[in-house]
Amino acid sequence: MSSAPSKEILERYADVLVNFALGGGKGIKKGEVVRVTTSESAKPLFIAIHNAIIKAGGHMVSDYHLDDDAGMQKMFFENAKSHQIDFFPEKYMRALVDHIDHSIYIAASNDPHALKGVDPKKIMRRGEAVKPYRDWRTEKEHKGKFTWTIALFGTAAMAREAGLSEDEYWEQIIKACFLDTANPIAKWKSVYRELESYRKKLNALSPKIDRLHVEGPDADLWIKLGDKRAWLGGSGRNIPSFELFTSPDKRGTEGWIRLNQPLYRYGNKVEGIELHFKGGKVVKCTAASGEKLIKEMIKTPGANMVGEFSLTDSRFSRITRFMAETLFDENIGGPEGNTHIALGASYKECYTGDVSKLTKAQAEKLGYNDSSVHTDVISTAPRTVTAILKDGKTQVIYQKGRFVL
Repeated sequence: MSSAPSKEILERYADVLVNFALGGGKGIKKGEVVRVTTSESAKPLFIAIHNAIIKAGGHMVSDYHLDDDAGMQKMFFENAKSHQIDFFPEKYMRALVDHIDHSIYIAASNDPHALKGVDPKKIMRRGEAVKPYRDWRTEKEHKGKFTWTIALFGTAAMAREAGLSEDEYWEQIIKACFLDTANPIAKWKSVYRELESYRKKLNALSPKIDRLHVEGPDADLWIKLGDKRAWLGGSGRNIPSFELFTSPDKRGTEGWIRLNQPLYRYGNKVEGIELHFKGGKVVKCTAASGEKLIKEMIKTPGANMVGEFSLTDSRFSRITRFMAETLFDENIGGPEGNTHIALGASYKECYTGDVSKLTKAQAEKLGYNDSSVHTDVISTAPRTVTAILKDGKTQVIYQKGRFVL
């Protein structure tokens, strides 16, 4: 790949992921096990991550895949019988979760449309089948025994999809992750300290908030915050990440929202998404393209309700271009920052109590959503977010792409 970054840049990237993103900003410890998942498109970064893990005294478990030039994914979904789609190697995956301390996933696609034309019912069914793996990881994370991060390796196909050259695509990655600085980890820590000041203000206000009103030229949405909710961000999960987010009460979403950014999900592209909510549930969903896929996704248990509400302040994000990858697009800066919601699973880490002791029944009572789906849908349109307080007063918390607390 002619536009692959230099060895120095890749080493900085790996250093950020291994020695900062994992461990909640502290990096891995000697003897810990890190599972690294990616495809051969990201081989240069895969090697750099391996080397960083070894130098840090850790162990790597490889989950390295072929690029899908042969159409293996599509072949599976087009030919697999029900018992094959439902197959889940429970004992193997349970043992894997028990064994690993951390996980790094590097997104790298040589075909963003690999599953175009596949029956979305099969894709959603497969997601339901493998849900226990994510549930086990989350349970271990809540006990403080597991951390993860996700990053991006640019490919020619992804750059083309975003309308950029490979060099332009990588320029965005390098800038967004502060890899153009002598000490990216120090820069990340500095940015997260600044973000923390806004997170503290949001969390101080949260117990007083009843609902959030999201207004703009393409939104009139009401989000019920819910009890015992915290705002999160700046943890190292996802590199880059500039957002502050929470998981609201799934039962209290009302109104409508249109998303001006395309969604790349399940090997497909969906554009022009518009969602209407009543009683917490999506009652109307349209899209300019890919509508069949998103409608099928919403039929998945829990995927018709909101699991996350997020805001990105344009002053922090260095992402200025559409990247055709949710990891970056949900953190884009630009003149209006971005707001996004996620359909599907909540982050129970937003619970202000001891999440390791939060039972399923308690989470349900508090309005946390559960689903095999967690799909972010994003807008960079102008937004004003107003907190409606329990005493009837109002306070604008986000306007013109910035927090205004």
